[in-house]
Amino acid sequence: MVPGPAGEAWDRLLSALPDPHLLQSAGWGTFKSKVGWKADRWVWHDESGSPRAAAQVLARSWPSSRGFLSVVYCPRGPVLDWDDGGLARVVLRDLSSLAARRGTVLAKIEPDVPASDAVTAALKDAGWRPSNQPVQFSSTMLLDLRRSDDELMASMKPKWRYNIRLAERRGVTVHPASRADFDRLYDLYVETSVRDGFVIRPRAYYLRAWGDFVDAGLAQPFAAEVDGRTVAGLVAYRFGRRAWYLYGMSGSAHREAMPNHALQWAAIRWARDAGCHTYDLWGAPDVLDPADPLWGLFRFKEGFGARHVRLAGSWDVTVRPRLYWAYSVALPRLLAWTRGRQQDRMRHLVDPGG
Repeated sequence: MVPGPAGEAWDRLLSALPDPHLLQSAGWGTFKSKVGWKADRWVWHDESGSPRAAAQVLARSWPSSRGFLSVVYCPRGPVLDWDDGGLARVVLRDLSSLAARRGTVLAKIEPDVPASDAVTAALKDAGWRPSNQPVQFSSTMLLDLRRSDDELMASMKPKWRYNIRLAERRGVTVHPASRADFDRLYDLYVETSVRDGFVIRPRAYYLRAWGDFVDAGLAQPFAAEVDGRTVAGLVAYRFGRRAWYLYGMSGSAHREAMPNHALQWAAIRWARDAGCHTYDLWGAPDVLDPADPLWGLFRFKEGFGARHVRLAGSWDVTVRPRLYWAYSVALPRLLAWTRGRQQDRMRHLVDPGG
């Protein structure tokens, strides 16, 4: 385990490993470093000096960058061949040592690998425990892009093909968006968060999250218009051979015109034409149960022909159990109360008379 390079050299190193994730890219680490995190990169080599595994680890301290408490987090990593059990155990044990740093409350990883008994055993053998505070979804939906337009359409449910064509008949037009559209997209995102009951960050965060990757050629926003007004949008990202649907937003107007179906169809073809093999629709219920709050989201994504994949989940390790309890039990209760107040403020922004 040795320090890894930065920038393009890091991305080239990742490209030599199996299916690297956007959240492990240099661009993501740079973006997070602008919003309070510090990105460290680690590499594991074989005897010939070739990279075998890599992990970008984000660290954050409180009350400041020199604070006495910190967490370290490896989003959608480490990147390696998980079929190599010996390598996985070495990497996981090395990463668990990060929790022994002075002041570190916990180390968290959320590997981008399908759940399996072998992966679970490797995590537990290295001292990791399942976390009750995941950051990312523990399941996702993947669509194979290595097909023509007709083949992609044929893989969809009939109603989805109909809705894509219906959107066109009802006057929905989809176009690639630019920075000039970001404020409108954020306003729609606020409306979406209030309607669907989730909390979002301030405007400046998303202007950077979208703009930095657009400037690097690794993201493409799309806007759907009806009668010249933007009524919905999404932001898709790409890295390596995969693309991700990370952000979607829509207003209450013209929902019957199916702008979200038209947007996804545009993003799917953009990702395919950019050379991606897989479109990751980002987020699904772990258990396919109609009673699950994410069931409607699953059904929407499944309609495009995507398959459900259960991932290994979120795992923690700590050498400070009392601080870990405060972080994983007491702090979430405080955050839930804070998020409720923030949601009320967002609702007021959308409907000042509400």
